[in-house]
Amino acid sequence: MTRRTDTPPAWDERTQLVTFLDYARDTARAKCEGVSAQDARRAPLPGSPLMTLCGLISHLRWVEHYWVESVFLGEELAGPLAEATDDDPDPEMRTAVDIPLPRLLAEYEEQSVRYRGLLAEHDLDATARRPIRDGRHVDLRWILLHLIEETSRHNGHIDIVRELLDGRVGD
Repeated sequence: MTRRTDTPPAWDERTQLVTFLDYARDTARAKCEGVSAQDARRAPLPGSPLMTLCGLISHLRWVEHYWVESVFLGEELAGPLAEATDDDPDPEMRTAVDIPLPRLLAEYEEQSVRYRGLLAEHDLDATARRPIRDGRHVDLRWILLHLIEETSRHNGHIDIVRELLDGRVGD
C-alpha cells in the first residue's frame, strides 16, 4: 500500500508545495492499487472513451513533463504530447491502453523522483523559459501550484473510474 501524507516535515513554502504535490501523486498511485490489468484499460464512462486508469496516469505523467521540461526548462516537447493535434488532443491517453499500468506507474514515480531533485535546484521565483498561452512567463511556484491542482482534479476522475470499474472507493 502506498503511504502518503499531506503534512510537511517543515513549514517553509517550498516544503509545503512539494509535500502537497507528492501527496497528490501518491494518491493517484494509491487509487490504482489492486486493479486488474483488464480493468486498468477499461473506459466505464460511455462519453469518455479515453478515461481509463492507464490513460489518466499517462496523462498525469506527460502533463508534468510538459510543465517541467518544456515550459519551465524550455526543452523541446517530447513523447506523445509532441504528437497532439486538434483531432487528437490527448494521444498520451489514447496510446496508454497499450502500456501495462504497473509500467505507467513506475515511469510516473521515476519521473517524480527526478523532478523532485531537478526542481530543488531552482528558486520558486525562477521564471519559465517558455511562455504560457497568453504570452506570460510563469514562475516555478505557479507551476508547482498548477501541478497540485491538475493532479488533484484528475484524482477525482480516477476515483470515479475506479468506483465504476470494481466498486472500490477511497479518500
